[in-house]
Amino acid sequence: MEDMQLLSSAIVLGASALGAGTAMIAGLGPGIGEGICASKAVEAIGRQPEASGAVTRTMIIGDALAETTGLYALVIALLLLYANPLFSNLTALFNK
Repeated sequence: MEDMQLLSSAIVLGASALGAGTAMIAGLGPGIGEGICASKAVEAIGRQPEASGAVTRTMIIGDALAETTGLYALVIALLLLYANPLFSNLTALFNK
């Protein structure tokens, strides 16, 4: 019984770490997208300096929208690593 509990805990820990790592890979997309957005905004401001206010405002709104997916991935990774609901279910299962 002790070995089964140890094995189950190890599987949950390993799967949680893999899930958190996979979720953090999702942070690459927003980073790349924001970099492309900033480079295009700089090009647009270089071509039309008088439109810099509108271009900057649009770029910041677009970057904020793109960053939400990265923040959601971070929240999921932190939940998997530090507030994993599977551990309480696993503990309740073995304490019966």
